[in-house]
Amino acid sequence: MNLHLTGHHLEITPSLREYIESKLSKVSNHFDHMIDVKVTLTVEKLVQKVEATIHVPGNDLHAESSDENMYSAIDLLADKLDRQVLKYKEKHTDHHKANGAVKHQATE
Repeated sequence: MNLHLTGHHLEITPSLREYIESKLSKVSNHFDHMIDVKVTLTVEKLVQKVEATIHVPGNDLHAESSDENMYSAIDLLADKLDRQVLKYKEKHTDHHKANGAVKHQATE
């Protein structure tokens, strides 16, 4: 998983980087095929905003959240991404049985 962090009007500290990596590692536990993750942290007056785009095979998942605290905004973002990844994974799993349907024989 490649992680790209960008800060607008904000310096990304090592503690912020570690916090984001720990939250996204929980998301990657559900789905191993994440190719690329782009996270943008923005400060606009009193609002802390976090946006993320996850590139998965065949699709891009995007989420954003904002709060007064950057760490709580990251928590909200991780929850949103987790739900999206689980939904994507559920859509793309094969729901067909490997051996086909089981045929019941009539008793005589």
